[in-house]
This record gives sequence, structure tokens and C-alpha cells, in this order.
Amino acid sequence: MPTRREIFERRQRRRANLIAALSTGAVLLAVCVLVPLSPGWEAVQRAFFNGAIFARTFPGLLEAFLLDVAIFAWCAPLIAILALALAIARDLRAPALTPVRLAATAFIDIFRGLPVILVIYLVGFGIPGLGLPRPWNSPYLWGSLSLILVYAAYTAEVIRSGISSIHDSQRAAALSLGLTEADTMRYVVLPQAIRRVIPANMNLFIALQKDVALLSFIGPVEIFRQAGVYKSLLANFTPYVGAALIFLAVTIPATRYADHLMNKQRRQQQ
Repeated sequence: MPTRREIFERRQRRRANLIAALSTGAVLLAVCVLVPLSPGWEAVQRAFFNGAIFARTFPGLLEAFLLDVAIFAWCAPLIAILALALAIARDLRAPALTPVRLAATAFIDIFRGLPVILVIYLVGFGIPGLGLPRPWNSPYLWGSLSLILVYAAYTAEVIRSGISSIHDSQRAAALSLGLTEADTMRYVVLPQAIRRVIPANMNLFIALQKDVALLSFIGPVEIFRQAGVYKSLLANFTPYVGAALIFLAVTIPATRYADHLMNKQRRQQQ
């Protein structure tokens, strides 16, 4: 039998959920009613929500989005590997390895401090400007490298925060059992640290999926650039709305999954 407190809390949750649903419905209804009544709605509808143009361009946008997915697919594992190496390098404690730790710190500070688009321009235009032969002058290659450098710096700091969250007593216990520093990191610290930072890294990879579109500024015809081509050909902004819907179809489920992981982690810690 539920206690009186549990019954009261259940009623409060139902009441809160009902109020939230009603207020959300009221806001959505107001938007759906009031926006079409605005003086410029017909012009906006023609420019951004043209059904015929949407149907005509959407298949091409989906095809271009495959390039975004491919760039994400080869960048993500390389980011994870480089970020893990940087996080471990920053945690090195041996005095003889101080130069390695300083180099990792400098790398992270530099690429976390630069805007993504600036790194894409510097690397994407600068390195091919050296006159490299094909395929080493490809914007796909150097644009991907730009994303890898920036996101590895961010991911490394997240992993390092996970490493720092492992209490030093666990390291001491592992060393007292005869494990080396390397084995302690491999078998004791990293498994726990990586498990703790998975939700935060999920958010970074969601951001990476969106920032792939920035490579369009240096040449690759991915979804954002393809939408721009359609906009120029058809004198209409509807292709950008189509591109936005495709991104949302990917990022919203991924965001909800990241929230699920964070909530699950929070419950386990309670």
C-alpha cells in the first residue's frame, strides 16, 4: 500500500504535468493563430515554406546530407583517439615527461581558444596554399582535420575532468597491489573516467554533427552548401528550412539520448 506521502506526491506530479501540458498547448495555439494573422505572413510563407519547392529540393538535400554523415563518421573516432591521448598526456605526473604535458596543455589551450570557423579557414585554405598535389590539397581532408583539432581539444578536457574525478586513493591502492602507473591508468582510472563523461561527450558529438556544415565555406558541397545552391537557383529560402528539418531529425533524438544518459548517471549516484 502506498503511504499518504506517496499518494500526495503522485497527485502533485499529475497536477504539475497537467498545468505544463495546458500552458504549452496554449502557447502553441497562440503561435499558430497569431502568426498567420501578421501582415507579412504570406510573403514569409512563400519565401520560407513553399511546399512545391520543398518537395523538389528535399531529396537533393538528403543526398547532400550523406556527406555530412560521412565526414562525421570519420572525424568522430579520430577525435576520440586524439582526445584520449591528450587527456592522458595532461595527467602525466613523471617529471621527465613535463614537456609532453606542456605540449598537450598548449594544444588544448590554443584550439579551445579559437573559433571553429577560423580554424577551418586557416587550415582549409592555408595548407592547400602550399601547393600540395592531389589528393593532399582536398578541402575535405583539411576541413575534417580542422574539426578534429578543435573538437579533440574540447573532448580532451571533458575526459580529463573524468580522470580528475577518480580519487587518488584508488591510484594508491592499485600501486600498492603492484600495478604500474600505466596499468593503473589503463585498468583502474580510465574505465571509470570514460564511463562518467559519456553524457558530456555525447553533447560534443551532437555539436560536431552541426558544425560539419561549416566546411561548406571552404568548398565541400554538403547539405548547407547544397541548400545555398538551391536558394540561388530558385530565389527561395525553403531549402534552408528543409536542411534545418534534416538536422533536427538527427540532433533532437541524440540530444534526448544524451539527457537520458545524464539522468541515468544522476540516479546511479544518488
